[in-house]
Amino acid sequence: MPLCRYQDDQGNAQYALYKPGAICPLASLMDDPPADGEIFSRGTAWISSLVQPEGSLWVPEPERLLPVVGQPGKVICIGLNYRDHAIESGSEIPTEPVVFSKFNSTLIGHGDSIRLPAVSSEVDYEAELVVIVGKKAKHVAAADAMDYVFGYTCGHDVSARDWQKGRPGGQWLLGKTFDTFAPTGPCMVTTREVADPSDLRVRMHLNGEVVQDSTTAQLIFDIPTLIEHLTKIVTLLPGDLIFTGTPPGVGAARKPPVFLQPGDDCHVEIEGIGTLANRCQADS
Repeated sequence: MPLCRYQDDQGNAQYALYKPGAICPLASLMDDPPADGEIFSRGTAWISSLVQPEGSLWVPEPERLLPVVGQPGKVICIGLNYRDHAIESGSEIPTEPVVFSKFNSTLIGHGDSIRLPAVSSEVDYEAELVVIVGKKAKHVAAADAMDYVFGYTCGHDVSARDWQKGRPGGQWLLGKTFDTFAPTGPCMVTTREVADPSDLRVRMHLNGEVVQDSTTAQLIFDIPTLIEHLTKIVTLLPGDLIFTGTPPGVGAARKPPVFLQPGDDCHVEIEGIGTLANRCQADS
């Protein structure tokens, strides 16, 4: 059953079961629900063992949900990981993963607003499958990599192209890490629910129009390969996020280009997970 994070009446982050339009707080089902961030130490078996809640335990979904992980140690992103996207970007097909990162201040949840900075006029959309790391990982072989995955969520790698590529030297970090530039949600699903993430449909809907549509079968570097590569360099920790790359169809590659504007609705839809919805607004 998918899990989400929400803010209770006292302002505390809590976990709940999720289905579109409704949540069931874990406190309604368990005597000792996990505290914020504690789910990773508990593994995934307990989630599958939860009894399906009665209808009266479900409450209306809040207007906004919290990011699926509150303060990940790392938000790692993989660039140019779909062959067609690399081609449309005018880039060479990478021979090893292209890695960059975002700061935690980029994270927002389902229903939150993406703030378009005044210093950028070329903010772009990127729908992505996000991997949630479940346990400490260092020097992990690809054959063992999936043992370290807790689950998955929908992600939106919002990108200021005029900073990413238009600044001296190319400022990938700055172009990708404006506040609110990493929506995640609406929920996370464990590897018990999505046992094989190798062929999930990934779509971006912009104002109701499908502008990206592909599957994770098109990834140049699959999830085990990414984990093997990353753990040669850094230690992955529980709750770390890995944005796995975006399909073709980004706004910068369109003719004419299409960049996000105040009032735009962005919906990232991933098979087996759900739909992450965020609206754009001008940053004040």
